[in-house]
Amino acid sequence: MNRFTRAAKAVTRAGSRAMRSSGNALSRVRRRPANPPMSTSATPLVPNTPTASPPPRLPEGPPRRYRATTAGRVSVRRMPERAVSSRGQSSVPRWLSKYGLGAWYLIGIVLVISGIVFVTAKIELVFIAVFLALVATSVLWPIVSWLALFMPRPLATALSLFGAFGVFGGLMFYVGYSVSGEWNDLATKFSDGVDTIIDFLERGPLPWHLTRQEITDGVKDLVDKGTTYVQENAGDLASQVLSNAGTVAIIFTILALSLFIAVFFLTTGDKMWLWFLNLLPARNRENTHRAAAAGWLTFSGYARGTMIVAVSDGIFAFILLWILDIPLAAPLAVLVIIGAFIPLVGAPAAMVIAMVVALAAGGVGKAAIVGIGIALIGQFEGHVLQPLVMGKQVSLHPVVVAVGVTAGTFAVGLFGAIIAIPIISVVWAVYRTLSNPDPPMSRLPHVDEDELIAE
Repeated sequence: MNRFTRAAKAVTRAGSRAMRSSGNALSRVRRRPANPPMSTSATPLVPNTPTASPPPRLPEGPPRRYRATTAGRVSVRRMPERAVSSRGQSSVPRWLSKYGLGAWYLIGIVLVISGIVFVTAKIELVFIAVFLALVATSVLWPIVSWLALFMPRPLATALSLFGAFGVFGGLMFYVGYSVSGEWNDLATKFSDGVDTIIDFLERGPLPWHLTRQEITDGVKDLVDKGTTYVQENAGDLASQVLSNAGTVAIIFTILALSLFIAVFFLTTGDKMWLWFLNLLPARNRENTHRAAAAGWLTFSGYARGTMIVAVSDGIFAFILLWILDIPLAAPLAVLVIIGAFIPLVGAPAAMVIAMVVALAAGGVGKAAIVGIGIALIGQFEGHVLQPLVMGKQVSLHPVVVAVGVTAGTFAVGLFGAIIAIPIISVVWAVYRTLSNPDPPMSRLPHVDEDELIAE
């Protein structure tokens, strides 16, 4: 009996010593900050973590049981592994658990994307302003960075913005001046072109013909219907004019907000991003910065590349129209520049308008030459300019581009067609940066069709 009493006292003393030693060790560990801020030096991804002794490693593994031996000493015995692992077993098949968890992940991603789309639809005007600010920042960032080598960055930002306004204003002034200078000549050529089209409809090789009187009666009938519609819907048309006036005010508000945001992006964009990174946990900062850098490089490459390609298309179209002596060459060239920002449909729409003007001013022959010339310009853009300017920053399959533009058009309209491709490109770049894909296959694996049918 005394032997068992001594063994129990030894167990008690050993447990007390173990508890005191572990408590003293933990009390000596210095408390480290949860999320130390990132440094504002040249390497912002290295956190300023203070040097501290690591905490003592506590024993790992299954719980241990103490027992007294006949010699009065304490021995340690591990619990059976089966007793520990049997608690985590489940009756659900492993494949069902795996794919069920993946399905829940997919549902969560769809809910997050739906929430983003819903919120964006509620604040669509603010989203447009931010998007325009990002476009202006991506285009002007290299210029501001170069000027910042010789002057303070705020001054470089101001000079870049004033230069951009000067170029845009000068282009609009030249377009207006060319339209006013060529208006009389255009009216004469347009009248001659209409007479040519009427003569073609009367005496051309078409299987059916229209007389001048039939054409005149048709035009008069359309004018009468238009006049009647205006008289019957005068109140609705007046309200639409007032709503359009409100739309103009909204447009100026969006432009002012985008300019305000672009100024801060160009001046203190890196500091703003560093502040956002410091809000994240330290373990997520590097991956977040890498993904954001990949998305920004893709977006800025797309914006600058589209701008360069659009200006090049406009210059080539202006030269073609000027050589053919087509009136309104400068406004049509500006229209080609605007059309280049709308993938797939912008360039053909500008080509059709230019062909109509050429048809009215110079006949069918010049219209055909204009159509062929603008089509060749589009081929040169797609096969030479875009790969040369954008490179691998924006590499999407034509099917993805077509589906994205169509979906954006049905969802948001014209603005959706413009922003669909840059958004898809940014999402794809972020995914490639964060994912670790397996090595790609060089060809499709062989499949025995007879064996599949037999199964």
